[in-house]
Amino acid sequence: MDEVRPSDQMRNLGVVQQGAPILAERARPFSLPADHDAAEQAVERLFTSIERIAQVHTFAKGMGIAAPQIGISRAAAVVQPPGQGADAIVLLNPRVTEAAVETDEQFEGCLSFFNVRGMVPRPLRITVETTNLDGTRTSKVYERGLARLIQHEIDHLDGKLYTARMRPGVDPISVEQYRQTGLIYSCQASAQADRLWRHQVHEARGLSGAERGARQ
Repeated sequence: MDEVRPSDQMRNLGVVQQGAPILAERARPFSLPADHDAAEQAVERLFTSIERIAQVHTFAKGMGIAAPQIGISRAAAVVQPPGQGADAIVLLNPRVTEAAVETDEQFEGCLSFFNVRGMVPRPLRITVETTNLDGTRTSKVYERGLARLIQHEIDHLDGKLYTARMRPGVDPISVEQYRQTGLIYSCQASAQADRLWRHQVHEARGLSGAERGARQ
């Protein structure tokens, strides 16, 4: 029996895949509390999707899913942080109001094209404002891996995929290549990540090993 590719598996679980127009559109914000029921229903569907996906794939680094990825063009997303018992984070009309100058570059995956992973630079700390169901607003600071997860989902709501954040000249790598790197969301991985990025850039430019050594 042929092995089911990760992206095909996600498609079978109801995740909208790369190339669908909805993934390139800015999601419509909720007018709360007037859209209370619509927002609640969207969040319920997101939780259902997370539960279904978690049954077939383990996410050691946490995971998230945005409403456009399940065919709903509304500004809602849910992030499940890593760690047993960690409370999920519901994002309604989220927007980044402040971002640290310090950045980190780590691999990310996306349920909408799950066959590859890409090296993405992002701020290490962000402040995010969201709207509650009663219409009030809340601001919260997120750091490191959790900040990365949340930024990834906010990008989806803005009609962007993580590939738009990658450095020029660097392409996503296959899941098989990614597993060989052994990289995790951590500052300690940054040096190795930078070496891998430089190698990819040099390869893209067609530089030989001797040329790479001369330019480093």
